[in-house]
Amino acid sequence: MCFSQKALNPELSADFSGKYFIEATLFDRKETEEEEEGEASKFWINAPDTTNSIIFMESISQGASTFTGACLEIMEFQRSQLSSLSQCPLYLKLENKWVLKSRALVSGTSTYACQRPRQHTGGQKPGTYPQNMDLPPILPKKKKKPYPIPFKEIQKAARKDKKLAEKGIEKPLEPPKNGLLVPDLIPVAYEVLDAWKVLIKGLAQLLHVIPVYGCSECSEVHVAYAGHHIQDCKGPSSSRRRGLHSWVKGSINDILIPIESYHLYDPFGRRIKHDTRFEYDRIPAIVELCIQAGVDIPEYPSRRRTQPIRMLGKKVIDQGGYVEEPKPWRSANPSSSSIVDLDTCGAHGRYPPPPPEDVPIIAQETMNAHEIVRTGVTKLMKKYSVKACGYCSEVHVGPWGHDAKLCGEFKHQWRDGKHGWQDATVAEVFPPNYVWHVQDPKGPPLRGALKRFYGKAPAVVEVCMQAGAQIPNRYKPMMRLDIIVPDSEEAGSVA
Repeated sequence: MCFSQKALNPELSADFSGKYFIEATLFDRKETEEEEEGEASKFWINAPDTTNSIIFMESISQGASTFTGACLEIMEFQRSQLSSLSQCPLYLKLENKWVLKSRALVSGTSTYACQRPRQHTGGQKPGTYPQNMDLPPILPKKKKKPYPIPFKEIQKAARKDKKLAEKGIEKPLEPPKNGLLVPDLIPVAYEVLDAWKVLIKGLAQLLHVIPVYGCSECSEVHVAYAGHHIQDCKGPSSSRRRGLHSWVKGSINDILIPIESYHLYDPFGRRIKHDTRFEYDRIPAIVELCIQAGVDIPEYPSRRRTQPIRMLGKKVIDQGGYVEEPKPWRSANPSSSSIVDLDTCGAHGRYPPPPPEDVPIIAQETMNAHEIVRTGVTKLMKKYSVKACGYCSEVHVGPWGHDAKLCGEFKHQWRDGKHGWQDATVAEVFPPNYVWHVQDPKGPPLRGALKRFYGKAPAVVEVCMQAGAQIPNRYKPMMRLDIIVPDSEEAGSVA
């Protein structure tokens, strides 16, 4: 026995004084069952963690089979009484235990809920960051990169696809896995491409003002007026220099690491072979990701399917036939093309030095563009397949990797130079390229004895910060801004 769906209508509202109110209205109900006399109708609202948690209402029907509803009292909850303000929904707990003093038995639905604090994964609320964060680990080169997806889950998905193939059932595919575009991600792709142009232009202008140094023997980069003295060089002749770096003037490619990929007219078409690799253009991987996500660039056309592909296991049984791919784009004067702004090659010479009063504005625009690119690439990679080699830095945008034998890293002889493809991460497509954070760029160089007091930040963030941009909160814990670097004599006394 229970009320109908409209028997109880609880509402939760908030007024401008910061108090929560609960109103519950009981509508008219007709009952036909007999009941005992001398009992009263009771029901209450109970919200734990509050002092005034009980609302009591008695209603006695006089000799009729109709129970006339009543509006309950209003119960106030102060904000201090709630265990969590905006992060915890308020649940109602309704119980009814009554028998009317009449010839009708009234009973109702019991709905149990309570005020519980919402549990956050990781132990922290969204949008909050720790005070300090460990520096990013350096992966060993004589070992394959860890899988972004656990290997057991990959095996489980493969076994599932194999069972479907054995039964002759096609693999269920959704866009973009079936070759169709995702309409909601097309604006994101255009936004990422526009921000990518702004990022390249802003860095090219800022490097006229902010000095950048790179080691000629390894991949170390330093943003300051002089190179640091930390002895962590791993170059070929580092032993003769006792680990000190050999600093030279850096470029935009030292800040924004160029990750290129083959441009494919049809990602689901023929694979790139080792002998046919020169028939395809090499463009930035972010640009290729945006093209496959829906961006139209005349110089780099892409096939837009109207019918989805069909797969049985790992085999494509219907992809609409093979279409002759257009020849790679070539121009007599590449510098006059609009796609030049998409590449970092020669960007330092294309843009003149900015006026001193415009440097902070350009730095903030560059920082904003960097965040747009990072968040946009993260959204696109959740849907579109991007593969990366588990041994080197090669990246391929598409459902499966290419067959070019260009890998020269750990144990490449065993693989005949082929890449060990696996799912790529955002850091492999858009590398952060962490550098040491310098609190005083014009001060004394960093020393290895005080290495544990220094923080790190992505190279783009460090350049923009030194040019006057605001630091996003997500980078502050790793930069260790709240740590005071002691003198070399005091370092031994620090716990």
